[in-house]
Amino acid sequence: MRILISNDDGVNAEGIVALTNSLQQIAETMTVGPDRNCSGASNSLTLTNPLRLNKLDNGFVSVSGTPTDCVHLAIRELYTDEPDMVVSGINAGANMGDDTLYSGTVAAAMEGRFLGLPAIAISLAGSKLEHYNTAAHFAVKVIKGLQQQPIAQDQILNINVPDLPIEDVKGIRITRLGARHRAEGMIRTQDPSGKEIFWLGPPGDKQDASEGTDFHAVENGYVSITPLTVDLTAFEQIESMSTWLANID
Repeated sequence: MRILISNDDGVNAEGIVALTNSLQQIAETMTVGPDRNCSGASNSLTLTNPLRLNKLDNGFVSVSGTPTDCVHLAIRELYTDEPDMVVSGINAGANMGDDTLYSGTVAAAMEGRFLGLPAIAISLAGSKLEHYNTAAHFAVKVIKGLQQQPIAQDQILNINVPDLPIEDVKGIRITRLGARHRAEGMIRTQDPSGKEIFWLGPPGDKQDASEGTDFHAVENGYVSITPLTVDLTAFEQIESMSTWLANID
């Protein structure tokens, strides 16, 4: 089994090292990550600059691009034979609810799925981020399960693991995405020369963290696995929207 590993925290991040070390026990791995922190990059591609590679002493490949660039480049150019799966992570922090839309970690997995490969994104949810080994443990567990029962061709798995010792995790739950209230305002300040600058403000509080959501599972000590569909079409709206369109002609 061949697994491509990527992330959005950068090729030297603790999470990608922990993930690679664990997956090397069950598969042949290639680790290709961005040369810097690209958190929040979502599905962006680099279109106006060339991509540069650098092979590191530990065998990882650093790319001067986004997480999506890394996966696309690795599958299209670096592999002689395609990998069997793409695994993105371990992200430093949760990717739950609305945050999945911005996540470079989720986007790297999604790019793998766009290119026809099974893919998962895995994140460590917490503030101290002390237990990457726990997230790596559950990554291996899920991958072994997927070898027995693959997921649908238009889906990826978004996994969030509570920052707990392995023995303290209560189990695994299949969840839906929760939701947040709208984000708070920007932080307005000045740079050293006195010019006005803005920083992204804090995310909104949880709006839907009810039972069944990823938020609820992680807060209660469970690993959350949320199947995400790549096709964003709201199929249930097509018929009603067609009626609406006919009425406005």
